[in-house]
Amino acid sequence: MKASPTLTNNLQAVLTDLIELHIQGKQAHWNIVGTNFRDLHLQLDEIVDAARQFADDTAERMRALHALPDGRSSTVAEATSLAPFPEGLISTKDAIERIVAALEAAVGTMRKVHDEVDEEDPTSADLLHEFIAKFEQFAWMVNAETMKPTASVTAPDAQ
Repeated sequence: MKASPTLTNNLQAVLTDLIELHIQGKQAHWNIVGTNFRDLHLQLDEIVDAARQFADDTAERMRALHALPDGRSSTVAEATSLAPFPEGLISTKDAIERIVAALEAAVGTMRKVHDEVDEEDPTSADLLHEFIAKFEQFAWMVNAETMKPTASVTAPDAQ
């Protein structure tokens, strides 16, 4: 099978966001400070590793379909749907908000292109399913660091 221009463009959009997510994850990893530093530092490595692997999977899928992936920095900078990551030290709380937003943006791109990808190549759509599930899980886990509890637990009366 040879990818159509539409399939190529859709997979390229996913690839671009995955590369940018990897870069932003490392930027956060190197520059976070504050409460729960170590936990977030380690979580960011998990996100970066997944983004790198998923980018490679996407690019290799594109090549299997005779499409040409473009991972050049200029292409990524021009085409990513992720908001820019700030320069300098960033608090863990702010980094959490930024990384969750980046994960959600990458998932948004995957969901946006999913139906067209699935129509032409269900195998590529299967990859998107895997990526979406993992990134939504990461977003939930990272976001849980700053969520407020809704239940109140009181100690039973001591006897």
